[in-house]
Amino acid sequence: MTPENQAISGQVSANKTVSWLDQEWPWWPLLPLYPYGQRRTLVRELIPNQIWSFEQLQGLYYVAVPVRLTVVKVPGGLMLFNPLPPTPELRRALADLEATHGNVVTIVLPTASGLEHKLSLPAMARAFPQAEVWVCPGQWSFPISLPSSWLGIPARRTKVLQEDGFPHPDSCTWLPLGPLDLGLGRFEEVACFHRASGAVLVTDALVGIEAEPPALFDLDPTPLLFHARDRGDQPLEDSPQARRRGWARVVLFATYLKPGPLVIPPLLEVLRNAFRPGTLSPKAHFGLFPFAWQPGWEAAAQERLGKNGPLLQIAPVLERLVFPRAKDVLLEWLDEMRRLKGMRWLVSAHFSDIVAFKPHHVRDLSESISRRPWAINQASWSFLGSVDQRLLNLGVVPKDPQAAFKD
Repeated sequence: MTPENQAISGQVSANKTVSWLDQEWPWWPLLPLYPYGQRRTLVRELIPNQIWSFEQLQGLYYVAVPVRLTVVKVPGGLMLFNPLPPTPELRRALADLEATHGNVVTIVLPTASGLEHKLSLPAMARAFPQAEVWVCPGQWSFPISLPSSWLGIPARRTKVLQEDGFPHPDSCTWLPLGPLDLGLGRFEEVACFHRASGAVLVTDALVGIEAEPPALFDLDPTPLLFHARDRGDQPLEDSPQARRRGWARVVLFATYLKPGPLVIPPLLEVLRNAFRPGTLSPKAHFGLFPFAWQPGWEAAAQERLGKNGPLLQIAPVLERLVFPRAKDVLLEWLDEMRRLKGMRWLVSAHFSDIVAFKPHHVRDLSESISRRPWAINQASWSFLGSVDQRLLNLGVVPKDPQAAFKD
């Protein structure tokens, strides 16, 4: 960790002996992602008495990354930014904060498309019936677009960001990004600059990723050990090296979906290595391992991983599928952000919990985006590029993602 990231004051709670009932999430079938109905929560104080991170894992086929609820001290109590499943464990940790810093007064869903946060909002709102709820404009559902109240969002105490103003304007500055037309719905998120802490809170648009696996995996490193292997008949063996190797591959999956150095082997080959001694357990998926990593995967991973701390970036999956024809929108948002006075930190809903984020970091990122080729189709980007082109050819996504919102 670099000296610039020393704001992290450490772990608040990560109870390994907590009952499974305390981690139960009964609504997981609405978005059936790992770890399904059991959601462990890791709580860390990022900026003393100002910002806290509540992390849970989320993924598919052990491609699991941290997803984060950020808790912010605001006048009168606490603000919840990017809701997560409010398990009993998570609610108790929030109650501990409330005892010191005041009640939860505001819940913010700052994204129009982030399902992992959107599906958690109704339960979070019920857990805090006195809290005011704010949502990003343009909420949508698929395959049928339903009113927010039908999705469980309480209509009487819900307001829309920008349309109805913004919460806590005396302590927070709000920066909308978008909207962009994605065809089935829209992309939009609203960043929050918490002036007292100097932290910018975002959902998906920016992330920091480092080579060391997140601390959340200390609770259960199974996803990392699963992907550290080269074949399904290899056992899950734990070591620092295996965790780093597995994390590097998880990052490639999460950022590219199907990275260039990955080949899906024939079914017979997958079955040949399955159901062997040492792998006959659900954790090892009984040896079913449909991945074959090719030479060069380490170099591909290094492009995404910071060596001495989190590498600030826009994830390739967003660049290639959300912003391929809207780079100027992103740059304008970054330019607005660069002018914030007192900005020091970035807290994203995914990957690293806190990242150094001063005006010169934003300037460097903007200059990099402006100089380098944007939304390319080569190497690890080829799968994302093919998906985008197919959606364009089918008319699912528009050529101009801003056209629908122009006056």
